[in-house]
Amino acid sequence: MKNILVLGAGFVTRPLVAYLLEQPETRLTMATRTVEKARNIICGHPNGSAVEVNVENGEALEKVIKPADIVISLLPWTFHLDVAKLCLAHKKHLVTTSYVKPEMAALDAEAKASGLLFLNEIGVDPGIDHMAAMKVINEVKGAGGEIESFYSYCGGLPSLPCNDNPFGYKFSWSPKGVLLAALNDGRYLKDGEIVKIDSEHLFEHYWLIDVPGAGAFEAYVNRDALPYMEIYGIQSARSMYRGTLRNIGHCESWNYFKKIGLLNHERTFDFTTTSPREIMAALAGGGGRDVALDIAGFLGIPPYAVAIKKLAWLGLLDDRKLPLKAATPFDMFAHVLEKKLVYRPGETDLLIQYHEFVAAYPDGVRKKITAAMIDTGIPGGDSAMSRTVGLPAAIGTRMLMEGKLRLTGVHRPVLPEIYRPVLDELSDLGIRLNERCEVLG
Repeated sequence: MKNILVLGAGFVTRPLVAYLLEQPETRLTMATRTVEKARNIICGHPNGSAVEVNVENGEALEKVIKPADIVISLLPWTFHLDVAKLCLAHKKHLVTTSYVKPEMAALDAEAKASGLLFLNEIGVDPGIDHMAAMKVINEVKGAGGEIESFYSYCGGLPSLPCNDNPFGYKFSWSPKGVLLAALNDGRYLKDGEIVKIDSEHLFEHYWLIDVPGAGAFEAYVNRDALPYMEIYGIQSARSMYRGTLRNIGHCESWNYFKKIGLLNHERTFDFTTTSPREIMAALAGGGGRDVALDIAGFLGIPPYAVAIKKLAWLGLLDDRKLPLKAATPFDMFAHVLEKKLVYRPGETDLLIQYHEFVAAYPDGVRKKITAAMIDTGIPGGDSAMSRTVGLPAAIGTRMLMEGKLRLTGVHRPVLPEIYRPVLDELSDLGIRLNERCEVLG
């Protein structure tokens, strides 16, 4: 029996767990703070069990890692390094769907020396984006060509029938993760020039893009795209961009939410005595008699602006107390968003992955290659986000269990021995990017 430990029981866990529980000679344990959620995901399967663990307790975390053969961490990225160090100490393979931080990359030599594979970035974005990109890039190189530009976009949104709130968004993954991502800096390459976007101006730097078959969206930069030029082997490209897709109106509103201080981690309020309206007035530095006017004055926008309408819709201009104690504006914002931007039973989400390449060939021909995945969740079943995040990680774990991945060290799924079989199986499961090619004049 192979012992698989899954840390976390969040939004994207169920398809991964269901897949792995169906593998022969597999014993799976879910370790999470909310054990009832894990039991619901396991759904009584005889090869699954759930244990209650506070991952901030190092001894408790070590106790559940020790008996595992492979550890899958679906925790927030801030916990991955602690998990990785315990995996090194007890010689356990590790799988995550999160970005490789420098601290994780620094464990490469030690993982190799221990004969361990730490497979990261094997979800959807990062994950399927890498694998689909490498498929095209290696095909272009195989034909003697080179990549001149690569623009990659991804977005998780409500499907059109379920897009019924003023935010044009619902949570299909960790709400706090979404908010933390809004604090990132960005960097990309455009026509040979490096463009740097600091966190403060992240939502001021966006453009509109039409995704064939899906519609028009806003795109804003997703982290630092430049390291992927070396990772993908396209160092000669003149443009390299990774972006997030959102519905029209998202960036302007979120820019104002950041400016008013709703992503502030430091300022603390007593929510037992203070209402959201009073907190918003304090953030705006106004008297609080008309908090909409206070916010409008602080931001330099009219009181009828859509961003203020959205804050009112969330209840942040009301005097009704929230069930929080001492907390920050970030905590308040995360709490109300998680309560309001939810998928109701039976509702579906939309996952869009879209790539645009320009490739040049030795005969002088230049081609535009696009690849698009427009995946909708299953009514009453798994979300598109949970399937596209969880299934690549599950397939990678199965390959590791079966000895089909002999790699050691810290890796992303950019090597053919990883991405080819994973993409093939995802295609069998109905998850694929459809490619188109046109010759440029």
